[in-house]
Amino acid sequence: MSSQKGNVSRSRGQKHQNNFAFKNDLYGATVQVKKAKSKIHDGLCLHCKGVLEWKVRYNKYKTLTQAKKCVKCSQKTVKDAYHIVCKPCSLQLDVCCKCGKKEEIVIPVNSEEDKKEEEEEDEQKKKGRGKKDVDDLDSDDDLSDPRDDDKEEDSDSDSEPKKRQNRSDVLPDVSRVHFKE
Repeated sequence: MSSQKGNVSRSRGQKHQNNFAFKNDLYGATVQVKKAKSKIHDGLCLHCKGVLEWKVRYNKYKTLTQAKKCVKCSQKTVKDAYHIVCKPCSLQLDVCCKCGKKEEIVIPVNSEEDKKEEEEEDEQKKKGRGKKDVDDLDSDDDLSDPRDDDKEEDSDSDSEPKKRQNRSDVLPDVSRVHFKE
């Protein structure tokens, strides 16, 4: 055993060795993997940048869902995962956004570009919300009672246009549902 007291050297090699390197997008990249790969880790020291790149490479990077509190200004302005200092405070105090230490920043924070990116993201979110609302209204889910299919086929032959039903009308009445055994 390698943990045995006084055991300085091992008599054999490593038992399990990888034949090939891990690929986080081997079976097709998900949206989260694509976003994590495209993210630029700015405002970080060399060590923290390496840690976040490792997390991205091995699918351990989890994006932040809500803004966190900055430890310097105590406002909810931290929008990047694993960061403790917001970008304005990092620029002002010249500290790493992740560890908060005053070390050399590898990629400096560009506040003007970040503002432009945030504005573009907000516009895209607004456009996306509009489409979702329309899709929800145009839902063509057939949740009606199977016994009503015969009635609908008969009414299809009529030349009268169908009236749109509300979403609550589409849901079946559970008291009338019968299960075949």
